[in-house]
Amino acid sequence: MRKLLFDSLIRPPLTERPPLAREAAIDELAHALDGAARKRLGRSLSIRAVDAGSCNGCELEMHALNNAFYDIERFGFRFVASPRHADVLLVTGPVTKNMREALKRTWDATPNPKWVVALGDCARNGGCFAGSYAVVGGVSEVLPVDLHIPGCPPPPIEILKGLLALIEV
Repeated sequence: MRKLLFDSLIRPPLTERPPLAREAAIDELAHALDGAARKRLGRSLSIRAVDAGSCNGCELEMHALNNAFYDIERFGFRFVASPRHADVLLVTGPVTKNMREALKRTWDATPNPKWVVALGDCARNGGCFAGSYAVVGGVSEVLPVDLHIPGCPPPPIEILKGLLALIEV
């Protein structure tokens, strides 16, 4: 244990390199997107994450948006705990038969205007779970989907690009 402690004092920590974008360009983009959300909704965009039966790969990438590396809050987006406070339902995984009713109730509890984003290949068409006895299919089998973000799982930067495209429409 002592050797590990001394090694950690000598070696720098292993971290990812920061994005190569200029800080001014990121600040300008964040300001523009926050303005677009406020213009369209009168406030920042609120996202409710819904797991409809996924393997949690998409959730890991989605939760990475909240870390200091991506920092989704600077773009005027935030995750909320209740569908009553949400503008966007970010649905992951194929919709299982057990989650179909819960997903419909979440949709009904979300106030207008509202959008549905299907995150990942499983949410788009059932993915590798398509045809299973326990799966209804993709999110579009249950709810009207406004945006599909492909990938298994999609990286956080692709999720962010998709959300940006949603707000700019």
